[in-house]
Amino acid sequence: MDENLFNEVLALMDELEDDSSIPRNVRKTSSEAKEKMKDNKESLDLRCATVISELDDISNDPNVPSHGRAAIYTIISKLEALSKS
Repeated sequence: MDENLFNEVLALMDELEDDSSIPRNVRKTSSEAKEKMKDNKESLDLRCATVISELDDISNDPNVPSHGRAAIYTIISKLEALSKS
């Protein structure tokens, strides 16, 4: 596992979670996804796939501002790279 990439993903999730212009349900999902990523009971690939799926679902929310959607896509991209490392 690439520890730097993992920490970068968690930091991006923190930023998304702390952005008050993002709807509350998206921030809550990001917070829950971050906790799932930290849970070492499952393999990294499975954790990444689960979180990618959840983030993809919330990215389609019409209430998410464009900068929030861009941040979600950035996180998804880094999660895909992390799952392959």
